[in-house]
Amino acid sequence: MARLMQRLGEGGRIPFDEFMSIALYDPDGGYFATGPLRSEADGDFLTSPEVSPLFGETMARFVASEAGRCCAKTPITVVEAGAGSGSLLDPLLVALTAMDLPPSPIEPWAIEVSDAARRRLEARIPDVRVVASLEVVPARRCGVVLANELLDNLPAAIAVRRGAGWAERMVETDGESLLWAEGPARPAVAAWAERFCGPVVEGSIVEVQIEMGEWIAAALSRLQCGSLLVVDYGDTAAGLASRREEGTVRTYSAHHLGPDPLLLPGTTDITMDVNIDAVVEAMEEAGAGVTVFTQAEFLTQWGLQDRIAELRALELEHARSGATMPRLQAHSAITGARALLHPRGLGDFRVVVGRV
Repeated sequence: MARLMQRLGEGGRIPFDEFMSIALYDPDGGYFATGPLRSEADGDFLTSPEVSPLFGETMARFVASEAGRCCAKTPITVVEAGAGSGSLLDPLLVALTAMDLPPSPIEPWAIEVSDAARRRLEARIPDVRVVASLEVVPARRCGVVLANELLDNLPAAIAVRRGAGWAERMVETDGESLLWAEGPARPAVAAWAERFCGPVVEGSIVEVQIEMGEWIAAALSRLQCGSLLVVDYGDTAAGLASRREEGTVRTYSAHHLGPDPLLLPGTTDITMDVNIDAVVEAMEEAGAGVTVFTQAEFLTQWGLQDRIAELRALELEHARSGATMPRLQAHSAITGARALLHPRGLGDFRVVVGRV
């Protein structure tokens, strides 16, 4: 990537968070900013909304509850950050418009850095306001900001425990290839690592998610009343302890684990486990009351198990009547919904709700 090599030429080496920012979001070659849609069957990964539209439908019931709490006399703002193809926002809005809501208009917003995704969103959901940045969304809104599998892609530094302190992983070049390097940790990186590292030993690797906290604060600042709801894979600092020897940074390509992140920058997804302790603290520091669920717990609370029961009854009815295609459609919907709840898969993702 031209931008990456230019920066390395200027400074000799750069911290990993800067490398990750360029590799994922550079407008002239970043993985998310250029190229095709990434989160679909022909892309590199699938998220819960692509697995089943019932994810968005279930989320709509949570949004409706927040609208009833906050939006009796103001527009109901629904913002999805990292909206992709609209596979979450579209079924959510369809379900929301069918509900008994306060007599307020629904104002949907979709945030996407990808040109391809923005075009898809505008075609799929004509009424949505599609923008490239959270900064464009007005402040003091009533409603919900949603972020499904966004935080794991926000640029993060990498700290390494060295003695009683921290070093930092850097990226450099020999003129042909990108190489890992190590240098003294920047003070902010060392402070974050110490604060959220959990139990670690010499050589342990900690992803320092400072930008994640800044994004959470910015998202909550958009809300006068409502919730920020984030869904992602990750764990508490203590829960991540067993993964500190190698760290959690990884890449994805064509629905499989990809190569070292330095090998093909701009062509692979770069992701990491989210430190849930840091998410909770960032929300609390922004003034929100916080609740943490597994995805299975959250979707069950908002009616997905009941929806599965309805679909099972419908499947049985179609089976008795000999309606083969409707029966198969109901069965497929049940399979997708159950995947959202699987305790060793999507159901073990974390849902963190910050209410203001």
